[in-house]
Amino acid sequence: MSTPAKANDMLVPPVRPCVMIFAGLDSSGGAGIQADVEAVGAVGSHPLPIATALTVQDNDRVSAVNPVDAAIWRHQVDVLIEKIPIAAIKVGAIGNRANAEALAALIVQLRKKQPELPFILDTVLGSGHGDLLTEGRAEHVLAPLIPLATLVTPNLPEAARLSPDAASIDAQAKHLLAMGCEHVLIKGGHSDDPKQVVNHWFTNGTTRSWTWERLDGAFHGSGCTLASLFAGFLAQGMAMGEVLEKGQKICQKMLAASYAIAEGQRIPNRHVSLDTI
Repeated sequence: MSTPAKANDMLVPPVRPCVMIFAGLDSSGGAGIQADVEAVGAVGSHPLPIATALTVQDNDRVSAVNPVDAAIWRHQVDVLIEKIPIAAIKVGAIGNRANAEALAALIVQLRKKQPELPFILDTVLGSGHGDLLTEGRAEHVLAPLIPLATLVTPNLPEAARLSPDAASIDAQAKHLLAMGCEHVLIKGGHSDDPKQVVNHWFTNGTTRSWTWERLDGAFHGSGCTLASLFAGFLAQGMAMGEVLEKGQKICQKMLAASYAIAEGQRIPNRHVSLDTI
């Protein structure tokens, strides 16, 4: 006669590493928290989603952003970290400076026990059409977080806004690294090149670039997807070079398999098979 399984027996290895996500809730389901959750899960890590802003938007435009009070989401965080180990943190749209300061304090607190805790900052300054995703100047909002970041992932317009006195991407990356972050990936999707997209990785003593075919159309949530793929891999202890290589390759495949929900920007297919990656 078999013995009934106990509750603890159901927790069989492997235990998935957890990525704590701070981002806006996109009611279109294309970007923000939903994109993050799907991308982190696609590479075998587990998402812990915390909404730092409630947005009003479709797959093209943002109509309004409503920051979530830091006391509310901090209560969620406190319950989670009491029990669940955090293997990485990913931050997207956070709504306002108060949330940025509360997040910076949280990261400092967690790193007292986990000095090497990876923190990926997707520097969301606005939507693809330039609609604001924060209250106040986005550059000012993100200032407390950049010095703490393991990896910062601006696109070309964001890199220029975050480094106003730097004309080249090399100088922009140097400026961000001087602020204290460890790695910068400047994404080239907003360039004028009609055939290819070039992404540039900068860290102290290392530079590298990747060239990808420019796919037809525009995409809603591509930046969120890419940064969250990176977070999922960093949570698993992967080295940064491999993280960036694999994350970009997978994101390109998700964009190539994108689908439409309405006229306008397409949604990356974050459920595409990754067996051939």
